Amino acid sequence: MGETPPRSADAGTGGMRVASGHERPAGASARVAEAPVSTRTPGGGGLGGGGGLPRARAFGAERAFRGLTLAAGAAVLVIIAAIAVFLIAKAVPALRANTANFWTYEGWSPNDTAPKFGIGTLAFGTVLSSALALLIAVPVALGIALYLSHYAPRRLGTALGFLIDLLAAVPSVVFGLWGRDIFVNPVRDFSVWLNTYFGWIPIFGGDGPFGKSIMLGALVLAIMVLPIVTSLSREVFLQTPTANEEAALALGATRWEMIRTAVLPYGRPGIIAAVMLGLGRALGETIALAMTLGITFGISFNLIENGGNTIAANIANAFGEANDTGRGALIASGLVLFTITLIVNITARAIIYRRREFTESAA
Repeated sequence: MGETPPRSADAGTGGMRVASGHERPAGASARVAEAPVSTRTPGGGGLGGGGGLPRARAFGAERAFRGLTLAAGAAVLVIIAAIAVFLIAKAVPALRANTANFWTYEGWSPNDTAPKFGIGTLAFGTVLSSALALLIAVPVALGIALYLSHYAPRRLGTALGFLIDLLAAVPSVVFGLWGRDIFVNPVRDFSVWLNTYFGWIPIFGGDGPFGKSIMLGALVLAIMVLPIVTSLSREVFLQTPTANEEAALALGATRWEMIRTAVLPYGRPGIIAAVMLGLGRALGETIALAMTLGITFGISFNLIENGGNTIAANIANAFGEANDTGRGALIASGLVLFTITLIVNITARAIIYRRREFTESAA
């Protein structure tokens, strides 16, 4: 039999001494000893094999950009507040001098010795012409946007889209001159036809004259709004995920069913934003309506008889002959237009935000 291996000096206390490299407890060999943070060096020294994270700079490019964007956003709010303060300060003296009800009086005589003026007629004409313009322009704009994005060949769609975008670059005074001198004749003939065959409807009634009416102004506004709504809607439709469209087509949907089930629901917030942006353009339009409307004061739903007026058009027509009270009255009407536009934009933003929350929760 072989001899028993000799024991070490510590054999009596528990057998042979284990080598120092195996003295760690089970599982400890998988852990790498890590030196304290204070012993690391920025250049990668220390037992861990890597250096410490660099200390954040006190003022870097990211913080500078964040501060710049915050200042830009705050500047927008400050400018809006400054405009509101200016309008209120200039409008208050004229409103105090007004001898009629500002909200219900249908005349405009702020230059008289006893000033009398009201905003009801102007606000009604502004909302009516803008709403009618959107009613005409939005279906046409959405149809054009869908054709350019999903039906037309790429080259044709690009060329037509570029031509439609050029309409937005035409100055409003050009539209006004064209509407007053050229487009008024076909609109007059169309108004006579409507009055002849549909005169029993109040909006097409009356005995004339016809031509420079709410219909003419709304049609010119619709042409001006068309490129804005079309361009934004086309970009929104092009952002629809290809997977959604292919999934609808794979299930046997026709192209129109695919658009109705995949494209339009996805682009609804963008469509709302485009329509509201076009509405803002229509509400604030000045020169084109000043040249195409009959400029009368009175609330009437008749669309084809000469007449109609808006806040912006009245400011353009009356500012040159206004005295101090008259200018204050015009600024007061501008304050009302500012409020209407602000309410429209806030409402649109709320609709888009709620729609986005619904979409994200459904996803």
